[in-house]
Amino acid sequence: MKVGDRTVIKTWSRSSEIAPEMVGFTFGVHNGKDFIPVLITEEMVGHRLGEFASTRKFVRHGGKIQKELETKAKAAESTVKK
Repeated sequence: MKVGDRTVIKTWSRSSEIAPEMVGFTFGVHNGKDFIPVLITEEMVGHRLGEFASTRKFVRHGGKIQKELETKAKAAESTVKK
């Protein structure tokens, strides 16, 4: 494989540390359900692969009341833009 190749390398090893030789490659890091594509850059060297593929999905807080507040905020924002 060449550096910059768009082939995704699948891995389940989330605890692997990113080495300088890995820069430019794209890894498919398994999050427990899917493979999340992660393009390795120089700033990522020394970190773990699992840091860049979250295992949890954030579900908004609030429910019905929060949704009403967000729609009011969007309506106020759209009137300001006009």
